[in-house]
Amino acid sequence: MKHIIFAIFFSFLSSFLLSCPKAGAELNNKVYVIDISGDVEPGMAAFVKRALRDIPEGSNNLIVFKMDTFGGRVDSALQIVDTIVNTKKGRTIAFVSKKAISAGALIALSCNEIAMKHNTTIGDCAPITYSKEGPKMMGEKFQSPLRAKFRTLARRNKYPVALAEAMVTDHMEVYKVKIDDKTIYMDAQEYADLSKEEKEKITSKKTVVAKGELLTMDDTEALDFGFSKMSSESIDEMLAKMKVSNREKITIEQSWSETFVRFITTIAPILMMIGLAAIYTEIKAPGFGVPGIIGIICLTLVFMNQYTVGLADHTEFLLVMLGAVLMGLELFVIPGFGIAGIAGLLCVAAGMILSLQDFVIPDPAFPWEADLLVKNVTMVLASCLCAFIISLSLLRYVLTKISRVVSGPYLDVTLEDSHADSKESQRANIGDEGTAMTFLRPSGKMKIGNNVFDVITEGEFLEKGTAIVIADIKGNRVIVSKKDKK
Repeated sequence: MKHIIFAIFFSFLSSFLLSCPKAGAELNNKVYVIDISGDVEPGMAAFVKRALRDIPEGSNNLIVFKMDTFGGRVDSALQIVDTIVNTKKGRTIAFVSKKAISAGALIALSCNEIAMKHNTTIGDCAPITYSKEGPKMMGEKFQSPLRAKFRTLARRNKYPVALAEAMVTDHMEVYKVKIDDKTIYMDAQEYADLSKEEKEKITSKKTVVAKGELLTMDDTEALDFGFSKMSSESIDEMLAKMKVSNREKITIEQSWSETFVRFITTIAPILMMIGLAAIYTEIKAPGFGVPGIIGIICLTLVFMNQYTVGLADHTEFLLVMLGAVLMGLELFVIPGFGIAGIAGLLCVAAGMILSLQDFVIPDPAFPWEADLLVKNVTMVLASCLCAFIISLSLLRYVLTKISRVVSGPYLDVTLEDSHADSKESQRANIGDEGTAMTFLRPSGKMKIGNNVFDVITEGEFLEKGTAIVIADIKGNRVIVSKKDKK
């Protein structure tokens, strides 16, 4: 009798203990919705990482990624994929609200399940580049690592592997084959490798992806092919079909700072160009003023934006700071613009290039990194070139006329017919040649033989020691210009 009572007590105790973890897990039995919309770029990757980090632990959580994207950067998509695959916060579902194309399809396949709204699309993840002829598909070197990633995700989440690969490359031909009432998707090579006995067991064969095409599916096709679990008009309807509509639903939205960061990412090249132009203008103009402040603000915005999304680190920060120190020496200590100024600009440019990517040297295993490096170098160099042109225009046409927007008083008449008795105008003649004794910005001193004259250029900034010639004498103003080399 005692043994029976002990067995009954032990059975109840075991049942109670086994139910405790489940009860504890129910504390976090919620639905979290994370929006993935717009271009896939570093700002989106940073947002997804933060959103998943903020979700409390709990294996019973349901994490829904609401997807509406045409794709974007491969490196950012892979960061998002790794973040989703490695999360331990619950089961993940990609709900395609409008489209999940290219990098969006890669992100969707990283989730445990896929659900789609009616008349939405998913697929077409071929890597492309843009040339003068328009978009062009990249070669096998680029497709191979992406295909491998699609295969890995398909096997992990039990999606058809051959069809997943067909989203990446257009030289695959995929068949839908039925063997003993079992549906199998295989490419043309796999079909050709079947033995004669295996082919005799095939009851039907249908081409679902023709050679030269990329797989793109609507919600009905995705459901039929085994990618999508269901088609629903909304996330609420999807949850109802899954019989979890009673769970608390929490939408994780972008903070204002994350929205600002993603906006800065889109205008980073423009900010970089304005910043570099303002810094160069400040170096060439005397003193320190508005251009220097604008330049510092623009470059700081770009760098801090990249730091926020995780692309910039202490290495890039040190390079930018070293460049700023060198340019400061050039501006305040060393006269003119020489080695220190050029080295400073190069350090700033190198820091900006590295802050646009999460690597220093491209990895051959990820061929898109080399393309990204070329793109970043081109963007920074183009920004530098445009900045140089803009700064020259400012120095030539804006700063020399800035007094026109400053309140008077001004003379109502000109001094065109006035007479001057200055020594400079009496001893100087048009056509006399000499050298600049000081920097002409635009005024300074000129030496002709043993005589020194106060002169001014017509808005042109000339370095010390430049060969110059007197172009005109107006009243007591001796106007000079750079001597043409013959």
